[in-house]
Formats: sequence, structure tokens, C-alpha cells
Amino acid sequence: MKPKRKKKKSGKVFLLLFIVVLLGVGAFTAVHLLSKKPEETKKEEKKEETIVEEKKLQIVDPESKSRNIAVMYNNISTVWGYQSGLQDAYLVYEMLVEGGYTRLMAIFKDKDTARIGSVRSSRPYFLDYALENDAMYVHFGGSTKAYSDIKSLGINNMDGMSYSAGYWRDKSLGLATEHTAFTSMERIQKGATKYNYRTTTDQKLLLNYSVDEIDLSTLEGAIPANKVYLSFSSSRSTTFEYDSVNKVYLRSQGTAKGNYSHEDYETKKQYTAKNIIMYQIPTKTIDSKGRQEMNTTGAGEGYFITNGYAVPITWEKRTRSSQTIYRLYSGEEIKVNDGNTYIEIQPTGKKWTIE
Repeated sequence: MKPKRKKKKSGKVFLLLFIVVLLGVGAFTAVHLLSKKPEETKKEEKKEETIVEEKKLQIVDPESKSRNIAVMYNNISTVWGYQSGLQDAYLVYEMLVEGGYTRLMAIFKDKDTARIGSVRSSRPYFLDYALENDAMYVHFGGSTKAYSDIKSLGINNMDGMSYSAGYWRDKSLGLATEHTAFTSMERIQKGATKYNYRTTTDQKLLLNYSVDEIDLSTLEGAIPANKVYLSFSSSRSTTFEYDSVNKVYLRSQGTAKGNYSHEDYETKKQYTAKNIIMYQIPTKTIDSKGRQEMNTTGAGEGYFITNGYAVPITWEKRTRSSQTIYRLYSGEEIKVNDGNTYIEIQPTGKKWTIE
């Protein structure tokens, strides 16, 4: 008889070794954890808990030292639909000029916008708001008083009348020549270099921004604001209508003939505002051309509007160059939402409604 073969034990041995290894790892882990000091364990747990992405402001970098650029925008109804670049401005002022029209002054910071305009001439009261933003001032011509103030106030400016390289004419639009001047951030920066203008600033931003959504509905005097209407003259008005889905205000402009969506020439998209500040200042006509004189300094009341609600505020501007301070009735300075802001400054006594 053949002797019986012994059964192989390699499988059992391997299994036994695997169990021993597992037990060893488990024991090592347990010993390791037990050997740790309680405070070390807590530190690791805390570290894991705090790995949360920090919210950052999107509309503008408050830490940036780049100097603001203020650009005078043509806003006669002839150019509606041809304006470009306003979507890149984080702050826009609107005020009355001669003829019952308004003009816009857009404030840019850290942008490389390739088409800006059309650019029009300076008016002296806009200078006060360029100054409060410590901005290099971009314009194409100006009134006699504006030129005088630019010189006396020492405002760094790029004027198309004396620096043609800063602009180009877009004759393809089929508009009168005075409506065709455009510039770019590249050309503006080259102008700053040519004139040796300062390109940095230590001045804080005009407004206080919040990275978290602001809800005005619980504040004193809050009212719903789904539609905002402002009249600047018998033939010129501005309307903002709230888009509750995107939480922005759609901007339109009106004449005696009707209301028109305010759209960008290149993108064909309607301009929007996240925040609106509105108030009135004393204004009077000073010459036969209908040019205006405005008292920008002093104090008064107005409204701050965002996310479908409006609250009454006060404003104060002590000097032409000082920053306007906007406060709630409680005395606290307002905080605005992370987004662009339109500052609408009407002549005293003009009609406005908030619905």
C-alpha cells in the first residue's frame, strides 16, 4: 500500500499569519492613539473641522492698491445700444447735464476691459466724485469750468482733445463723430505712463462691502423695492426692475417716447445693478446752453436699495474731495452687497418712486 500523503497546511498557515498581522496593526493603532496626548487629538480634529473655503469679495479686491479709473460715459439716447464696458465698472454715477440728458461716470479697478465708451466731455461736479475715489480721470473735452477745476484741483486726467493715442473712433457705428470715441484699459494705462501719473493708492474704498447677502427687510423704515423710477428731466428717466431669481436690478432708460432696455453693444445683455443709492442735491441752470451747477457738498437723505428692499439713509459730503458717507437712520454706515453699485444723484425736487 502507498503511504498516505500529508495534507498541505500552507493555506491555513497563511490565514493564521494574516490574522496575526491584522491583530498587530490594530494593536499598534490602539497603542498609538492611546499614547497621544488629548490636546494633540483635539488639534487634529479641529484642523479637520476648519478646512472650509474662505469667502472672498468678487466685485472688487479691498486689499488691492491699484488706483481707480473714472471714465465719462456718453449717455445721450443716440448712443443707447452702442455703449460698451459698463458691466466691468464696480461703481457708476449718474447725474444731469445740459439738454435734459444725463451722463455716467464709471469707476474701474483691476480690469482689462478692451472697449470702453463712448467717452464724452467733463462737467465740474463729476470731478468731486472722481476725487472721492482717488481716480485718474478719463474724458474727451470739457466745459470751461471743468477744465479750470481739473487744473486747480490737480486732477490726473487723460483728455482725448490733447492725447489722441488714448482713443480711437469707431466710424462703423454710423453715428456723428462726437459719439464715436472709445478707449481701453490698455490705452488708459499707457496714458498714465506717458504722463507719469500715480497708479497706486492707499485710500480705502468708498463703500463697505459684505461677502454675505444683506437683508434689508428687517431694518427700520424698510419697504419693498421691486421697481425704482427716477426722473432727471421732462425727457429723461432711469428705471430699475428687480429680478428676484438673479437678485439684481435690470436697468432701463426712458425718454418722452418710451422706456428702453439699457444694453451693452458687445454682449447685447441688459446692464444690471446689485446695489442702488439714490438722493438729490441742489441744482441750477447757469448758461444759455443749459449747463448745470450742482452743490455736491452738505448732507441730506436718500435711499439704499438691494435684494428687493429699500431703506432710508442719510448722506454727508464735507468737501469736494472727501468721501461721501452713507448711514442708516441708526447712525451706522451702510454695508452693500457683493456686486456693482449705481449712485443716482437727482436734482432737488425731481420725481422718484419705489414700489
